[in-house]
Amino acid sequence: MTSPRKAVFAAIGLAASAALVLSGCAAGGDAAETLDGSQLLTIPREDMGTFDRNFNPFANPDFPMTQQAIYESMLVYNPANGETTPWLATDWEVEPDSTGITYTLREGVLWSDGEPLVAEDVVVSFDLQRELRGGFDYIEEVTAVDDQTVRFDFSEPFSPALLDIGQQSIAPAHVWSEVEDPTTFANEDPVGTGPYTEVASFQTQSFDLTKNPNYWQPEAQKIEGIRVLAFAGNDGANLAAANGDVDWAPQFIPNIDEAYVAKDPENRFYWFPPTGSMINWQFNTTLEPFDDPNVRKALSMAVDREQVTAIGMQGYTTPADCTGLSGAYDAWRDEAVVDDCSWTERDLEGAGELLDAAGITLNADGQRVLPDGSPFSFAYAVGSTSSDWVSVGNVIAQNLAELGVTVTVDAKDWGEVSASYENGTFESGIVWSAGAPTPYQFYRGIMSTETVKPVGEQTFENYHRYGNEEADVLLDEFAAASDEASQRQIMNELQALFADVAPVAPLFPGPEWGAASTARFTGWPTEENPYATLSTRSRTTVLVLTTLEPVVTD
Repeated sequence: MTSPRKAVFAAIGLAASAALVLSGCAAGGDAAETLDGSQLLTIPREDMGTFDRNFNPFANPDFPMTQQAIYESMLVYNPANGETTPWLATDWEVEPDSTGITYTLREGVLWSDGEPLVAEDVVVSFDLQRELRGGFDYIEEVTAVDDQTVRFDFSEPFSPALLDIGQQSIAPAHVWSEVEDPTTFANEDPVGTGPYTEVASFQTQSFDLTKNPNYWQPEAQKIEGIRVLAFAGNDGANLAAANGDVDWAPQFIPNIDEAYVAKDPENRFYWFPPTGSMINWQFNTTLEPFDDPNVRKALSMAVDREQVTAIGMQGYTTPADCTGLSGAYDAWRDEAVVDDCSWTERDLEGAGELLDAAGITLNADGQRVLPDGSPFSFAYAVGSTSSDWVSVGNVIAQNLAELGVTVTVDAKDWGEVSASYENGTFESGIVWSAGAPTPYQFYRGIMSTETVKPVGEQTFENYHRYGNEEADVLLDEFAAASDEASQRQIMNELQALFADVAPVAPLFPGPEWGAASTARFTGWPTEENPYATLSTRSRTTVLVLTTLEPVVTD
């Protein structure tokens, strides 16, 4: 999720300060602070005003630190340097025809309650994942060959499976097989293999996690624990960062050099690597006229992406092109497709011609009307706490007004906005795509008919509900291809198809926000040492948690 809104209300700033006082959560902005090494790594969560104690990795996977500090995966892929780190698995063997993978689990790994990690844990975890959240349709069977070996058999060749499977969180079978209803189980005292599993304290606006007493890498538990603070918006989180009350600031900070770094330039820094996520303006294609690709192209052509990135995103990123692959996927882009496609470039005249051809014409007042005579107006749904994406919406609304189209920035609570995306009741909105080693997941989540759910049925991808059978064929061919040359040719065809049908309007590559301070902890990833990203929500977060060292001053 992106950042929440700017600090404009003093009352919210006071509330944030109160939260710190009530929970005893000062990270210590005073340079003269005495540090003995026992300080907790303090992290803000900018999109949660309060916390409910629910560490369910399947039904509530986005709860802070659940999939970063408590539960681990077999592999960790780092998009910042393209490397894969063996984690709960040490080895793997992929079938030559990509119809299966066998993983060998790391020996000697214990759950935090002292029970050993076994292959059955992986089997149960994938059963629950598929039952509760779907996905992994290509998996036919998961088998515990023995305690240290787990095999995945596929119903069809699927070359991207190694990391797709390898980065799924693993939970203990001896706990979860006894859970009566995994959808409602709050899992208040989680049992994990991660470095920080123990809930030492829990309040509605803060909680502490301390060391897993049975961690398989005790030498990597250099910090004592983690403290997470709740903020209803980015303004409070940014105030805490500016004041030195948090060690890690993984949210959008406007004017970051002046607002954050300049207050302690010796220790503070930021790094926003592109990680493969594209930020798209999405349209609900189950609604007219968004079901018309030429209407989608026209709306995209009215957007000034230079303004969007300069004003809405503070210049932290660059405009997207109509392949959807700019940024981390630059190496996959087909320049011939880029050169032949123009619907991500601003062209009001061309946009007007496309709308005219679709029967969406200008009336006497200069406003676009649909064929039935009603105004062409719709909402851009966005979380009210996301200051950057709200700003992006304001730019889009101003741009579209010049075309005679009325776009209303409908900023609400993110929970309400997300529900409208997941259930298909929104008109248009802004959404991020999942980052992955190849663009396969990007195109699958945007164009595959397998990802399309009917309106009213919850989905966690393809919110715009667009499916293309030609894309299905190409995606299947890519998944079955084992050599890079074949994959690149197929990817070129997918780009050309995407450019032709415009399922969404790419806006800009999504930077992965990350800022931190070395005042109390050292060992952070940087552009010069990209062993992980600076995100607190990615798979690489565990690499940071097991690398940081506390500063000791006494």
